[in-house]
Amino acid sequence: MSNLSSVIEPLNTAKGLPNEHYIDDKIFQEEKESVLFSNWSAIGFAKDTPKVGDVNPITFLGMPLLVVRDNDKKVRVYQNTCRHRGMVLISERRNIRGTIRCPYHSWCYGLDGQLRSTPHVGGPGQNTHPDIKRNELGLVEIRSHVFMDVVFVNISNNAASFEEVHSDIINQWQEFDKPLYHNEDSSFELTVKSNWKLAVENYCESYHLPWVHPGLNLVSRLEDHYHIENTLKYSGQGSYVYSQLKGKDNEVFPDFDGLKKKWNTASEYISLYPNVLFGVHRDHTYAIILEPISTNKTREHVAIYYASAEATKARFKDLRIKNKFFWEDVFKEDIFVVEGMQEGRNGKFFDGGKFSPAMDGPTHLFHEWVATQINLGRKEL
Repeated sequence: MSNLSSVIEPLNTAKGLPNEHYIDDKIFQEEKESVLFSNWSAIGFAKDTPKVGDVNPITFLGMPLLVVRDNDKKVRVYQNTCRHRGMVLISERRNIRGTIRCPYHSWCYGLDGQLRSTPHVGGPGQNTHPDIKRNELGLVEIRSHVFMDVVFVNISNNAASFEEVHSDIINQWQEFDKPLYHNEDSSFELTVKSNWKLAVENYCESYHLPWVHPGLNLVSRLEDHYHIENTLKYSGQGSYVYSQLKGKDNEVFPDFDGLKKKWNTASEYISLYPNVLFGVHRDHTYAIILEPISTNKTREHVAIYYASAEATKARFKDLRIKNKFFWEDVFKEDIFVVEGMQEGRNGKFFDGGKFSPAMDGPTHLFHEWVATQINLGRKEL
């Protein structure tokens, strides 16, 4: 069992998480339960189930989940497992008309998760049986919430409501929590050979900008940034300098309505614990969902959103592609850093590292939060 006492010390004296938290499979399993399943973790995007009847199977840390758009146009998440013999119900993203049918024995469920039919369950031609109580055999629903089009789940069912846990960011970013518009030309994925936490830690801080993102640092310098710190909730960075991307005819994307003057030139980037990275700007937002694959492999699912439907039309296509490639290049620049830190965690004498008291506050907050969640999990054992 790792010693986390130094991780939760004040920034000036704290150490980072021990090496085991990046390379040990047993710790990875512990974090799966205490950090990711016990909190509101991101698993996907609501955009991927836009219509009633759309279903999207997602495997999150081995857990088979099914994101569904129900008849009330609400996004719901179920365990993607038939209540009969445990067969996976849906294996590919698609639209279903009517019911979710198990491919094994054809038990059928409504979009509300209720068990609707059980053919031949009482024998040939007998579709009912007194011991098969359909009202008790609906799909297991997983608590879920959609914020800025990201689908969050609390698999343990023990966390406070999303609105309570994340009331601060909901209030802080209410100007952006509006209908968001997306084109498929504005999504991409990256796979990195590192632990998922290193991607969070790197994203939290602007300290690395001059060396890792020299192009970005020319327009938004290190000294133009400020820290965003909310203990045990989220952390990150903001910039006082944001210039809208322009097309070949100097066109720009439409802005969000009703923004404060601050956002004329500001942008903010936070890690919403545990595993989603957000960026907000006057004319677009993005979200990066970090999918932990193993101790040393992470898949990054990136989606860029726009403030109005106008930005999704054909006349903005070239500018959307330009924006996508801009962010993709920025995020790719980080890959050698997180992979290098992952490799460095095999140095047996690395002690978690020393934080810069001036520059590493947001990253320290994430370490402190992870350690706190693990300690809570250990107390429950």
